[in-house]
Amino acid sequence: MESLLEHVLHSDSLFSSRNALMSVPDEFEKLLNPLARSYIRDTKAIAGTAVDIKENSKAFSFVTDMPGVKSSDIQVQIEDENVLTIRGKRKREANDEDTKYIRMERKPAKYLRKFVLPSDANLDAISALCEDGVLTVTVPKVPPPEPQKPKTLVIPVN
Repeated sequence: MESLLEHVLHSDSLFSSRNALMSVPDEFEKLLNPLARSYIRDTKAIAGTAVDIKENSKAFSFVTDMPGVKSSDIQVQIEDENVLTIRGKRKREANDEDTKYIRMERKPAKYLRKFVLPSDANLDAISALCEDGVLTVTVPKVPPPEPQKPKTLVIPVN
């Protein structure tokens, strides 16, 4: 069985075209049809969301930075029975009428990553914790089955 690390390293073909999509200017993006705009935004979100994946004997951990994102704006869910999806959205701050920006360099941001989980992932026990802008999703492993003891059967001889 392929380890999660090997699967992640071989399945990131999406990143090979990320540079081209990341360089699409926002003005040009507005000219595209809604489906193309959505695809470009999602691809930018995926490419812009760095995730560390750790594995130990008991669990997998997915750690990503989500600066300025409230816990209520983060979604962690399982799609298609084994795909872990992490989404987050940083919204523009609401400002009152008395405030005007002199410079606005921080944009609203969208974070998105998807991972196919291995068969030994315990989907019913996944937990997520966001502390200081760092989201940690822990996916426990299903313990391996106990090895069966060999049986000894006594067969009566007639």
